[in-house]
Amino acid sequence: MAITDWPAAERPREKLIALGAEALSDAELLAIFLRVGVVGKSAVDLARDLLSQFGSLNGIFAASESELSQVHGIGSSKYVQLQAIFEMSRRALNEQFLQRDIFQSPQQVRDYLVLRLGALTREVFLVMFLDAQNRLNATEELFSGTLTQTSVYPREVIKRALHHNAAGVIFAHNHPSGVAQQSLADKLLTKQLKQALALVDVRVLDHFIVAGNQTLSFVERGLL
Repeated sequence: MAITDWPAAERPREKLIALGAEALSDAELLAIFLRVGVVGKSAVDLARDLLSQFGSLNGIFAASESELSQVHGIGSSKYVQLQAIFEMSRRALNEQFLQRDIFQSPQQVRDYLVLRLGALTREVFLVMFLDAQNRLNATEELFSGTLTQTSVYPREVIKRALHHNAAGVIFAHNHPSGVAQQSLADKLLTKQLKQALALVDVRVLDHFIVAGNQTLSFVERGLL
C-alpha cells in the first residue's frame, strides 16, 4: 500500500507537522528524505530495509556510495544528499558549541561525537579544543589506527593545544567493536595525556569512548 493511501495521521510528513520531528521513528524520518519507494515497497519499507542492512542511521551515513547503490532504489544522488545532510548536522552542532559553554548541553556533545565517530570502522582519536569559557575553538582527528590499536603521541596533542590557544580539551575515541567500555590502556593513556598537558596549563575536561550510538564518559565514571 502506498503511503498516500495511509490514514493521514500515520503518514510521516503529516505526523511530523502535527507532532514534531522528534515523534517520528528513524524509518519515518528516512522515508521523508527518500520521498518515494520502489515497486512493491513504500518509502517507509525502503527505509526499514536500509536500517536493517546498515544497522542504524549512523551506519547508513557511513556507508560508501557503492554500498548504498547496491540497495534497489538508492543511487548516487541519494548518497550525495545523505552526505550533505550528515555534514550539515555536524556543522550545526559545531556552531552551537562555538557560541556557548559546551557543558550547557552535555547531550549535544555526545550527539556530536556519535555523529563524528559512531559508525567508523577504524579507530580514531579526536580532540576538542576549548577556550577558557569552555567554548569550542576547534576539533581535530589527530590519530587513527587499526580496529584494535591507536598510537597517540602526547607531544603532538600539546602542540595542537598550544596552536589553538586551548585552556581545556576533551578527548574522544571510538571502539569499532561496539563495546563502550574503557580498557586499562585507555585509562593509562588518559592519565599520561593529563599529566603532559598540565605542564602547559591545559585541563583535560573529559574523555569519551564512542561505540555506535553508545558513549562512555570518564568523568561520569569517576576515572578522571
